[in-house]
Amino acid sequence: MTRLSFNTALLFAPLAYALHHIEENVILDFRVWRLTYFADNNALTTEAVLSILMAITFVYLIIHALLANRISAAFVLIFLMSSQVHNVLFHLVGSVVFWHYSPGLTTALLLYVPVNILIVRLAVKEGIATWSQLVLYFLIGGATFWAFEVFGPVVLFGGVLTGWVLTFALTSWHNKRATQAGSA
Repeated sequence: MTRLSFNTALLFAPLAYALHHIEENVILDFRVWRLTYFADNNALTTEAVLSILMAITFVYLIIHALLANRISAAFVLIFLMSSQVHNVLFHLVGSVVFWHYSPGLTTALLLYVPVNILIVRLAVKEGIATWSQLVLYFLIGGATFWAFEVFGPVVLFGGVLTGWVLTFALTSWHNKRATQAGSA
């Protein structure tokens, strides 16, 4: 039987987004819940947010498929920590603090949690990341997620663009160092 790899497990993330969106915005109305407790700092429609998150995820997956290194994997993991793992905390804490069900909590718990546990376990198992690196990725992802919640979509744009640029820049720098070390 073929075992699931880290790269293959990453494909579950966009599927989880789609199903999460169905709960948040097709079955229930997350936007109404959110506006009850938080400032209206995101003029994007829920469909736009879904499209943007899925597109960003696929670009990260494509970059990782092309580069296939620990650097590209790190940025994929940071993005998933930001967009999915901290989203679970947002729904869970929001539901508890406001004692009002946050639409999206069920799929966050039933999809985001197991998908990201699988991805993280495979990253460690395959030597792609260490547990201490994952803690760092969780903290960076958290800073990005909560900045997005406070300041809106500009954080998403800036963070993702920075992530993509850093992925290529660090990979180029790493490859150049490896080439220089090999020729010395």
